[in-house]
Amino acid sequence: MADGNDLGDDALNAAQRANVGLMLLKAARLFDERALERIRAFPGSPNVRPAHTRLFPLIRFEGVRATQIADHLGVTKQAITPLIQDLVNWGVVERVPDPADGRARLVRWTQTGRALMLEGLRVFRALEAPWREAVGRETLDTVHDALCVLVDQLER
Repeated sequence: MADGNDLGDDALNAAQRANVGLMLLKAARLFDERALERIRAFPGSPNVRPAHTRLFPLIRFEGVRATQIADHLGVTKQAITPLIQDLVNWGVVERVPDPADGRARLVRWTQTGRALMLEGLRVFRALEAPWREAVGRETLDTVHDALCVLVDQLER
């Protein structure tokens, strides 16, 4: 059996670092961790966890059904209901009737939630500052442009 110091592990590590998708996932996870550290440092900040932040890009200003969020994440509605309830309790989202189906409810940002999202984006911007220094503004702008194209392509 291989131990943690053999060439097989080195080859696996090299193969992982050569994979753009895996590096994007790792960078996103690390970025999320750093952002949450800063957000939790704000006085009175709720205990936002990565499970909550996975919901943020899926919540639309016009509203989205919880089942759509669950489907997108590949989990059950029951799995995300407590997370949505946390967001409701914190006053950042609300549940409103779906105008297309009176039996269904939509989850959407409150005014407080919108303001907090803008504050979170400022935190993100501050976290990017060292990247500009490390790789240069032009390179970071190129990475940003490429990521926008990739996201657009993946969303199709």
